[in-house]
Amino acid sequence: MSGGKRHAEPVDVHLVLRRETGEGPEVLLSRRAGNGYAAGLWQMPSGPLDGPHEDIVAALVREAREETTVVINPDDVRAAVTVHHRSPAGACRTGYVFEVRRWAGAPRVAEPEVCDAMRWARLDALPEGMVAYCRAALEAYAAGTRIAVHFQQPGDAIAYDPAADRLHHLPEATGAAAGRPGSAVVEFAERAVGRITEWTDTSWARTASRVWRASNSQGGAWYVKVHQNERFHSREVRALRTWVPTLGAAAPRLVAADPGLRAIVLSEVAGRPLHGAMLPDLQERQIFRRIGELARRIHNSAPPRPSPDGAGPTLGKADRHLTAARSLLAPGDEAFVRDLVRRAEELPALEWVETHGDFQLRNLLHTEVVPPAPGEPCARPEVSVRVIDFERSEPGPAVRDLVRLADAWAGRPELYAAFMNGYGRALTAVEEARLVIDQALDSVSGIAYGSALGDPELLERGRRTLSRLRAQPPQSASGGLS
Repeated sequence: MSGGKRHAEPVDVHLVLRRETGEGPEVLLSRRAGNGYAAGLWQMPSGPLDGPHEDIVAALVREAREETTVVINPDDVRAAVTVHHRSPAGACRTGYVFEVRRWAGAPRVAEPEVCDAMRWARLDALPEGMVAYCRAALEAYAAGTRIAVHFQQPGDAIAYDPAADRLHHLPEATGAAAGRPGSAVVEFAERAVGRITEWTDTSWARTASRVWRASNSQGGAWYVKVHQNERFHSREVRALRTWVPTLGAAAPRLVAADPGLRAIVLSEVAGRPLHGAMLPDLQERQIFRRIGELARRIHNSAPPRPSPDGAGPTLGKADRHLTAARSLLAPGDEAFVRDLVRRAEELPALEWVETHGDFQLRNLLHTEVVPPAPGEPCARPEVSVRVIDFERSEPGPAVRDLVRLADAWAGRPELYAAFMNGYGRALTAVEEARLVIDQALDSVSGIAYGSALGDPELLERGRRTLSRLRAQPPQSASGGLS
């Protein structure tokens, strides 16, 4: 402990009373009554423990009877998800969510001073006007998450707001049995591709979206993804339906999408992530040339368009990240970033193109073409590069896709040259300046999020990039070329 009084927080229990219908699973919701906290918003039947004499299952059975009149046998209670929540006011609590599929009696309002209405809602079509905390718990349950964090920020609304979705899914331990998504996601995926016999959780530990490799007994394989929020879901689906098909075999194909579940099914893409790969120098240069060619195809997939007014970096946009990262910045970092952003406000606007938005080595896969068999004409083995994960895709300046990739060629001018050779053109002076500015802003964001999520790699990358940018000549985007 750091000293002082030991932290303690309330414990809640939440009931997912579930029934199956022809249109999919439904859950029981109750509407908060009165003029108090979250009045008028929908949530699951829930409540706190009465005291240390009561365990969480006993509390759930009691709350269900008191609020809805239904009688639940403790043997029919199933663990669903645990959510660590912080309200906009800063108070924390832990919620244990339980699934129940068998009960006695018909649900009805039993405590009108607490709840003034009840309704059944489809799990994949939850209503507007829900308590954000409870909505997050149901979304984590639908995704098959076992533990989730839902830490709201000061100024967030109590009601669910898709623009401020704070749900963070924690992936299961790699030593545990292979996880699988919730039943609603399984049903959606099997409607798209048929019976799935094996699920393998392949989620990237740093992100809150969940990804599984799904395969059948005939050797077919797909990827099923549940997005952490509606914004990421709509971005990825839009990209997959519009410009990603122009990449052909260099990207996955969208098989099915469900906006209610925020889930998609994708075709499998062969290759190994470049993140952490140790490759010979010649092969690295080949790969970076291929990455440049792929970036050019992305940026040429649709005609360029003028950028909207006020779309560039501003001090107002930078302040939020600077505030969150301030205690972790080196002396002079904040002044350096602010000076860069002031310069950005004087730069001419850049045209917008389609961008990937998270174009970095962990989202790039490589495969090596097998060299010719003995007796066949010799040829140098070539490599191919493919791209995945379009949840941050949106129109923007082309240099948006070089921001996170620049860390990979920092101090390696030969890799930067190979990329630009594949890209087919040099950056303009305005693009060079904008790339330095965007790298600095992304670094501050990475420092803030790396600290908040306990991710030392993300934190260190942000610090490393800021230090490099401050040491290099002005407007040097290559990290090694002046």
